[in-house]
Amino acid sequence: MSQVAESARSAHTPASPAASSTSSAPVSLPWVTRLVSMDTVSRNPNLGLIEMVRDELRAAGIESTLTHDASGKWANLFATIPAYDGETNGGIVLSGHTDVVPVDGQQWDSDPFKPEVRGDKLYGRGTCDMKGFIGAALTLVPEMQRTRLAKPIHFALSFDEEVGCVGAPLLIADLMKRGVKPDGCIVGEPTSMRPIIAHKGINAYQCCVRGQAAHSSLTPKGLNAIEYAARLICYIRDMADQFREQGPFDELYDVPFTTAQTSTIQGGNAINTVPAECRFQFEFRNLPTLDPEPIFARIDQYARETLLPKMLREHASAAIEFSKIAAAPGLDSSEQAAITQLVRALTADQDKRKVAYGTEAGLFSLAGIPSIVCGPGDIQQAHKANEFVALEQLLACERFLGKFIHSMSVEAHSH
Repeated sequence: MSQVAESARSAHTPASPAASSTSSAPVSLPWVTRLVSMDTVSRNPNLGLIEMVRDELRAAGIESTLTHDASGKWANLFATIPAYDGETNGGIVLSGHTDVVPVDGQQWDSDPFKPEVRGDKLYGRGTCDMKGFIGAALTLVPEMQRTRLAKPIHFALSFDEEVGCVGAPLLIADLMKRGVKPDGCIVGEPTSMRPIIAHKGINAYQCCVRGQAAHSSLTPKGLNAIEYAARLICYIRDMADQFREQGPFDELYDVPFTTAQTSTIQGGNAINTVPAECRFQFEFRNLPTLDPEPIFARIDQYARETLLPKMLREHASAAIEFSKIAAAPGLDSSEQAAITQLVRALTADQDKRKVAYGTEAGLFSLAGIPSIVCGPGDIQQAHKANEFVALEQLLACERFLGKFIHSMSVEAHSH
């Protein structure tokens, strides 16, 4: 029996989602543990998980569209449960990423890919970020099918969110190409089931500074790439200090200003050699009200107009090269948007919350699909050893999704 079919069977037992508020074990536990058991660390293909979900949905009579990366080993999935009249356009997307961060170097008390309930928590890589939400949503597919939906409900599962939202743009581009235009999107990142209306944008770059090697006793004959990279890194730090001191500010964020930092650096090969090359990676996280392009343009201008002329005076082969690693737009949801009002109503939560971490909600929003972030688990547990989601959070997610499904029904729309 497929897991979707099994969900349908269990939905008629006392442990149904409607009764889960009084049940000790979330009915979504089988789906969540199955997903967590699949090692989808970003460097590994996620196709096995995607095809498993596709096959489960197909067994329930739901077809999926897959969008692959160039290698064909990674894929997104988009599936629709139509409205009662067969309509597949409009409606709401339930969105989640299927990749997880590595466990390398972390000390776990249990196998991160063998999910384990201990006490009132489910431990495993991805339990919190964010297979808990995906598993809860898939568990409720039978309830979605039994409900006379006024508008369709969609599933969007992506790859490589953790390395810079690589997969979701392909999925969204395919939706636009096919003329699929949902009315809104709920991204189920861990928010402790509280609505998040805004988050910062993420912009990550690599810089390669090229100098000229020489014996260290003849330093004027060479060009020290590390030293010039250091000047550029200090400039980025000066920009970060300026944002911290001068803003702009938004006090609803835990870090209420745009940030910037250098995160990795490699250069040189011997103590007695002038380094010919230095590479470093940096990122900045902008408030969504700030355009990220002028921020990078300042860094690029300093490199081209201040540093490079000095370098070229030392050696004609000098160069500074930038490449973009990842970019994900910020989110700034309108309080008037129907999706914002819906999630606020379903959670009975009117507080305005904004976060420094990024999600795929900014991409959906940029594509004209109003979005909001709300899902089970605490972001403080994400990416750590012994990552967990509280069972109560899964229960709360099931209750939320049950209310959501009812809100999409003909009955609810007739009031």
